[in-house]
Amino acid sequence: MKRILLATIVLFAASANMQAQAIKFGLKAGLNYANQSGSDIGTSLVDYKKEAITSYHAGLIAEIKLTDGFAIQPELLYSTQGATYENAGEEFKNELGYISIPVMAKFSLNNSISLDLGPQASFLLSERKNVDFKEAETFEFGAAAGLTLNVTKNLFIQGRYVLGLTEATKDAEVKNSVVQLSAGFKF
Repeated sequence: MKRILLATIVLFAASANMQAQAIKFGLKAGLNYANQSGSDIGTSLVDYKKEAITSYHAGLIAEIKLTDGFAIQPELLYSTQGATYENAGEEFKNELGYISIPVMAKFSLNNSISLDLGPQASFLLSERKNVDFKEAETFEFGAAAGLTLNVTKNLFIQGRYVLGLTEATKDAEVKNSVVQLSAGFKF
C-alpha cells in the first residue's frame, strides 16, 4: 500500500513538473510599420496621398507547448497602427491604439525557427488624429503570419505581418495592415 501511494505521489509530481515546463510566459516589444488601404481614403473633392507610419507594440505572451513541433502562443499586446495623409502640402496623422489578442499556432521548422500563423482580434482603445475621417471601428479582426527565431532558450526575435480583414472605420472601406519586428524574453 505504501509503494502504491509513493508511486502515485511521484507520478503526480512528475506530471505537474512536465505541465509547468509545457507553458512559458514572457514579454515582447517592437516596432510596427503600419499602413491603411481602401477605396474610401480620398473623397471626390479631396484626394489624400497616404504613407505608412512607424509605431510600436508591447505586451505579454504565453507559449503552450502541445507536442515537440507544435505550440499555441496567445498574446496580449498594445499596438499602434494607422497612416499619415497629405493633402495640398499639409500632413495629417491618423494613429489608432489597440489592445490586440493574436493566437498564433507555432510550427517548429527546426530547433531555432518556427512558422507562426493565426487570427488576431483587436479592440480600439485610443484614436489620435488631426484629420476628419470617418470614426474608427471599436473592433477589428485580422490574420497574422510570421517567423520566430529562438536566439537562446529564453530570448527570441520575431517578424510578423498582420492583415486587417474587417474595416477599421465606420461606413468606409479602410483596412489596417502592419509589419511587426519584435524581441522578447520567455521565462
